[in-house]
Amino acid sequence: MSPLQVTPSAGRPLSAGAIALMLMLCFSWGFNQIAVKLALPDIPPMLQATIRSSVALPTLLLMGWIRGVNFFERDGTLAAGLSAGILFGLEFVLIYQGLRFTSASRAVVFLYTAPFFVAFGSHYLLGERLGASQWLGLALSFAGVALAIGVPQANVDAHVLFGDLMLVCGGAIWGATTLIAKGTRLRFAAPEKALGYQVALSIPMLAVAALLSGETITRVPGPLAMSLVVYQAIWVVGITFTLWFSLVQTYSASKLSAFTFIAPLFGVIASYFIMHDALTPVFGAAALLVIAGLFLVNRPNQTKPVATDRLLNVTKT
Repeated sequence: MSPLQVTPSAGRPLSAGAIALMLMLCFSWGFNQIAVKLALPDIPPMLQATIRSSVALPTLLLMGWIRGVNFFERDGTLAAGLSAGILFGLEFVLIYQGLRFTSASRAVVFLYTAPFFVAFGSHYLLGERLGASQWLGLALSFAGVALAIGVPQANVDAHVLFGDLMLVCGGAIWGATTLIAKGTRLRFAAPEKALGYQVALSIPMLAVAALLSGETITRVPGPLAMSLVVYQAIWVVGITFTLWFSLVQTYSASKLSAFTFIAPLFGVIASYFIMHDALTPVFGAAALLVIAGLFLVNRPNQTKPVATDRLLNVTKT
């Protein structure tokens, strides 16, 4: 099969429905960070991620079965799916291990470098040409996230910087999986199948990482911890990630990825109401930066998208 030619969704503006859906996804992902933290006393991070994927997989299979998805159809997505699955598992290994060395606030900032990797990759691989104002919008949104979370921080040593690097790598891999979903035959697969590759492969990878980390559950998890893991598995991975892949298949990867800058801001708000963290006027300024950045990113781009077949050999399955 010849390499996939990317259709001109790069210039397609986000509809009102897509924007509303992205806001809901970002809200869910922002609260997800609080859910992980609240469950940590009962379930260690790598085991938590393993359980999450293990519960999410049958959720995806059930959703696909209801919609009539043929998960085992030979549709040329195997190589791309396996590549995305390996990256998906590695992404969460890096994120959870990086959190051992750096703070959660710094982790959020460095993880949300992902839109820059998506924008850069989309420019060269998908033909999504961002203008100068759109690149400025990405920079403003990232600055807003950094300001809201409160970096830079004092007492940063080599261990913290190592953790930061792991989170940046996690953000880069998140961007890579988005590009694979957008620029290979996964684009034409049902979202449940595209995500199913990733969740299925992440289970053994995360389980091995938990084993190597020596993680164990020393007591029966309480109802709060279990309900939070179920929330992560069924809602976050099973439903919101599926919706995310559906949006990526339809709209510009760069513009959608820019919206994820809102997620950590929702996380800060959730921390205020649930964990009683402080909110300062700085947060208001940060929110304005993010909103201004999103406005610039989503302005119509006059540059026509260029079809390309340069994205990975996995398009040739």
